[in-house]
Amino acid sequence: MSNKSGAVNVAAVSGRMRRRRHMPLRALKFRLLAFFAIFGPGFITANVDNDPGGILTYSQAGAKFGYALLWTLIPTTIALIIVQEMAARMGAVTGKGLSDLIREEFGLRATFFTMLVLGIADFGNIMAEFAGIASGMSLFSVSKYISVPLGAALVWVMVVRNSYKPVERILIVFSMLYFSYVVSAFLAHPNWRAAVHDTVVPTVSRSSDYLLMVIGLIGTTITPWMQFYLQASIVEKGIGKKQYPLSRWDVIVGCIITDVIAFFIVLACAATLYRSGIHDINDAAAAADALKPLAGDWAALLFAIGLVNAALLSAAILPLATAYNVCEGLGLESGVNRRFSEAPGFYWLYTLLIFFGAGVVLLPRIPLLKIIYYSQVVNGILLPFLLIFMLILINRKELMGEYRNSTWINVIAWSTSVILIALSLAWFGTTIAGH
Repeated sequence: MSNKSGAVNVAAVSGRMRRRRHMPLRALKFRLLAFFAIFGPGFITANVDNDPGGILTYSQAGAKFGYALLWTLIPTTIALIIVQEMAARMGAVTGKGLSDLIREEFGLRATFFTMLVLGIADFGNIMAEFAGIASGMSLFSVSKYISVPLGAALVWVMVVRNSYKPVERILIVFSMLYFSYVVSAFLAHPNWRAAVHDTVVPTVSRSSDYLLMVIGLIGTTITPWMQFYLQASIVEKGIGKKQYPLSRWDVIVGCIITDVIAFFIVLACAATLYRSGIHDINDAAAAADALKPLAGDWAALLFAIGLVNAALLSAAILPLATAYNVCEGLGLESGVNRRFSEAPGFYWLYTLLIFFGAGVVLLPRIPLLKIIYYSQVVNGILLPFLLIFMLILINRKELMGEYRNSTWINVIAWSTSVILIALSLAWFGTTIAGH
């Protein structure tokens, strides 16, 4: 009996030990499943920021200054995380979009101002995305009169004919294609030692071109439309206070990945164009084309694929951000989960933005570069106002309760906002002075 009892005790103890060993694995599996259930809004929003305009800016930075501006990506990533996290938190806690909150808390005048200015800026950006499709597909010898209408039809059908979850999955797949830039950079054989050094040790220059590029790099990373789209998608996905801690990681991961991609774009152009004396890039497709004799056909092909993918993804998201902003501001029904008949204003606005955005690119002799330039100027005007709106909203006790910014987060957030506002004003002043 004692032997049997001892055997049973040993087996019981052994079984408990096995269960304890498996408990951390089960907990990890549960957390990963929970994370992937809310994964999407933060990751997609951050990655769309690497649109053709952003890719051009990063390509110019690498071509003009080599590795010298890589250090800017570290503070830029921190600033992006802070601003995006606040937008996500407001969406999760209030269950309302940013335009909704601005209308309720600041009135119709402030709402009309943000709707008008963001709408103008976004329309210029939408045209830039379709121009990116035309430019990128020209590298594959496809006429813009074929690529732009097909691209417009693709993004329209993808969004209008699907509900939120299928659209989000498609956008996540598109976002994953950004990693083609990582492979392209490795094929360019950069000087890794110099790149790592310039990433952690800032290079300071008083050159006006250098300062303008620093401002441009930061300005292209944090834009007004991102906050409207992120908060609206958080609400539409049904992420609330309970899911917010995991949603915050979605935002953080997305912000880090988007600037890692930016790092490799700068790296690829620094290792090839800068080293070969090609310092002037006026188009992201020109950067891909210039890579061919310097880094090989595969590097150029992957760079071009990344450009077309970025343009398509942005062409789908930018009109959505604008439609969310306007419809929320006017108190109209909005959201991809609703049918066309349930949210006609939302879908008609989305449709018209795509139709006219693509249509303008097809017009002969259209001054597209000026349109893109002025849309960026308008973004620079709106960003300071939007950051102040967000900081006031997120610190209102009756609105956010215990989810308000803590003191140290407020210090960082206000400092970041002051720096971003100063850079936006400096960029605005220098660009106006230069034109």
